[in-house]
Amino acid sequence: MSRKIHKTDAEWRAQLTPEQYRVMREKGTERPHTGKYAQTTDAGTYRCAGCGEPLFASATKFDAHCGWPSFTAPIEGTAVAESEDRSHGMHRTEVLCASCDAHLGHVFPDGPGPNGLRYCINSASLDLEKNAES
Repeated sequence: MSRKIHKTDAEWRAQLTPEQYRVMREKGTERPHTGKYAQTTDAGTYRCAGCGEPLFASATKFDAHCGWPSFTAPIEGTAVAESEDRSHGMHRTEVLCASCDAHLGHVFPDGPGPNGLRYCINSASLDLEKNAES
């Protein structure tokens, strides 16, 4: 992770689309199966749409049949932060960009792989940097 990024609300509104702002700064959620990366299989690095930090590698992406891009792990342990989320009458673990505190989605203990985690992430919070060979 690089340095911590701080911007005013006005700066975020000027940079992000209304949907990105709703998801990333107001902790919103896309409707399932509507995000641009829900079914993407291109190789590359998924970066934070707010600050450009690398968050997830395409090699860890899998189809969880949940309607959102899902990953087994962040690109490195310090790329994302987690926070308890008790909104909407549920108890979940929120996933945030460690650099700019953008809301990315949630992590659940029902994924494949060695750690058994599923990082369920909103497409609006991601930008895919495709590999050259993609």
